[in-house]
Amino acid sequence: MVVMDGVGVGHAPDASAFGDEGSDTLGNLARAVGGLNLPNFQKIGLGNCAPIQGVEPCDSPIACTGRLQEVSNGKDSINGHWELCGLPTKLPFPTYPNAFPEDVVELVRKVSGREIIGNEVASGTEIMDRLGGEHVRTGALILYTSADSVLQILAHEGVVPLEEQYRICEGIHRALPDKHRVGRVIARPFIGEEGAFQRTPNRKDYAVEPIGPTVLDLFQESGVPVHGIGKVDTLFAGRGYTTATHTKANVEGIDLTLEKIRTMEHGFVFTNLLDFDQAWGHRNDIPGFVGGMEELDSRLPEFLDALQEGDLIVFTADHGNDPTTPSTDHSRENVPVIAWIGKGGNGVDLGVRMGFMDLAATLAEFFGLDWNGPGVSFLADLPH
Repeated sequence: MVVMDGVGVGHAPDASAFGDEGSDTLGNLARAVGGLNLPNFQKIGLGNCAPIQGVEPCDSPIACTGRLQEVSNGKDSINGHWELCGLPTKLPFPTYPNAFPEDVVELVRKVSGREIIGNEVASGTEIMDRLGGEHVRTGALILYTSADSVLQILAHEGVVPLEEQYRICEGIHRALPDKHRVGRVIARPFIGEEGAFQRTPNRKDYAVEPIGPTVLDLFQESGVPVHGIGKVDTLFAGRGYTTATHTKANVEGIDLTLEKIRTMEHGFVFTNLLDFDQAWGHRNDIPGFVGGMEELDSRLPEFLDALQEGDLIVFTADHGNDPTTPSTDHSRENVPVIAWIGKGGNGVDLGVRMGFMDLAATLAEFFGLDWNGPGVSFLADLPH
């Protein structure tokens, strides 16, 4: 299962409750550039999922295609990935649209032993450029959040060594009381000189552990190896994984996923391609997002070649992140589901599925396991 992080296909029916009415990551992106050129995605059926200028619907798509509508009360990566694995969440994680209250700031100050600057809802790159110099001069940590349930600590690697940054964030994660238990505490290291600061790939997430069983737990109990590629293991606090390999860019995630497909005899590969969200969506980088989709499109024939008879592959997403809107945050959108077995062919319309957890039910059935959680399997609809 390849999660194209942030690649939504149109605002969800309840998008207005999240401030995201009109968001349509791929649709708006295509309109912004006069159409997307994704010939391989067109062949497998991306244009059958939703209207996307330049990506026409296919009469005989390789894959079965549809849309998943989120039921969890949130739009961040944890909500999305947990629901994909069969754990929808009704109680939202706390968010801080007016920044953190003083008791949280004092906790961060106490755990870190350092002064705090910032404490804003901000873009990480913008607040780094604006407050990075003060941080370097004083050693005070930059504290910020976003529309998601995150507490982020930004610090220069030359001022606060990486191990100290990790220790601080892990300590905050453990110390937060229940009412302030955010989905993730994130270390955001950066380097460079004032006027030319840049974030490094040494980010580290400390996430809450899933509050109930997921299909990954079922796999672990049943002896199905689970190999995480990208940030996926951090979103489950490491639970349910046999191995986990973190990546620094989409291309690395694609390469590692293809290597696993070609060499693994049995098991589940769970990949997150993070650049769509982290590098382009959050920065409203339209050319970058378009280039990333074209790059992945160019690699799709390798996936088709690597799959053996009986192998199941799914491309999907965890939320939207529309780079054409003023917001730089995640967007409440339906996400694509594109699935096929072996070399594919004769794909059918899976429709709009209520809940990402239909994927968990499908994966469990594929491995011959009894899934007692929510979701309706669509495995029988996949020609094989």
